[in-house]
Amino acid sequence: MKKILIFAGIFLVIFGGLAFVTTYQQSEKSEGNPYGKDELNSATVDQLDDPNYQSIILPEEVDEKMDKKEDFIVYYFSPTCSHCKRTTPELMPAADDAGVEIGQFNLLEFEDGWQKYGIESTPTLVKYENGKEVDRVVGYNDGAFFKDLFSEWK
Repeated sequence: MKKILIFAGIFLVIFGGLAFVTTYQQSEKSEGNPYGKDELNSATVDQLDDPNYQSIILPEEVDEKMDKKEDFIVYYFSPTCSHCKRTTPELMPAADDAGVEIGQFNLLEFEDGWQKYGIESTPTLVKYENGKEVDRVVGYNDGAFFKDLFSEWK
């Protein structure tokens, strides 16, 4: 019985230590993140250094652009969405090539965005003119599609 308690204690210490180290690593990695949040979902943390996810736009920035009646494009995505993982590496280089600026809105971190901006599924790309939605593309598309789309949207 004594051996079982010793082994149980060792397992608790090991797993407790692993949990602490994992939590600490995530907090270190997410420090100074573009989301302005202390804690991020682990899928978001995994994307922080990905060059395809460096144009993050926050809800207050979207609202400000709408209030100022600006023209802008927002890409609504979720780091856990398999279609977004396929679309983003096609979309962002096509946008760069076309000289189009896209704000990336993370719906996993800002879940109110689903209802607030009328997003039904991800990925969703929305073009706003004068602060109002004028066009929307939903689902996976390849780079050639986005190249043509950006030619239309200019």
